[in-house]
Amino acid sequence: MLQDGEMGTPAACLFDLDGVLLDTEPLQALAWQEAAIHFGCALDASQLLSLRGRRRPDCAEQVCHWIRTATGSSPGFGALLAVRQPLADRLLVAAPPMPGAEALVQRCLERGIPMALATSSARAAVERKAAPHPWLDLITVRVYGDDPELRGGKPSPEPFLLAAARLRAAPADCWAFEDSQAGLQAAVTAGCRVFALVPDLAAGAALTVPEGVTVLRSLKEVAL
Repeated sequence: MLQDGEMGTPAACLFDLDGVLLDTEPLQALAWQEAAIHFGCALDASQLLSLRGRRRPDCAEQVCHWIRTATGSSPGFGALLAVRQPLADRLLVAAPPMPGAEALVQRCLERGIPMALATSSARAAVERKAAPHPWLDLITVRVYGDDPELRGGKPSPEPFLLAAARLRAAPADCWAFEDSQAGLQAAVTAGCRVFALVPDLAAGAALTVPEGVTVLRSLKEVAL
């Protein structure tokens, strides 16, 4: 277990949502897979993994490209999302918390450590996913994927830079918690102290963890 005394106390904690606080990633992947299959293209595990941490428009563009490559034609964003979103909306409201997530958020509150959400999900999507989890309301500072002040999505560092700025904290003094390749790149480039949450060894084998990033199997390993 990581002890805060070993590395100091963060000025703030910046959390990704999907795959870090909520166990949504398998459900997100299922929704993309079903949508792609609807248009005649089955996605492999590496393709689905590469979608993690990215904004929905960016994912849709990539999936449309894969469909075009596989079938010779593309459904377009609107048609793809018309199939994908109803399925995702039904699935994601049932996503459970990641082990240790609620307790870590509560400890940050008790210790007076500011928190922010730095997510690629749009505001409306976050509100749907978070509705069954009132403890997420403790994180009041949020950067959404469709935030009007956001100049670029992950793997751009902008989500973490904007989250740190809103907390008036230097990125280098913040702890960032991520689970995806795009998210790790974003947090490292922003200059944060980065933790990679890799509970799934199979998925983790396909993840390239940048130098200096601390790998966690569970948020329970973080002691504050």
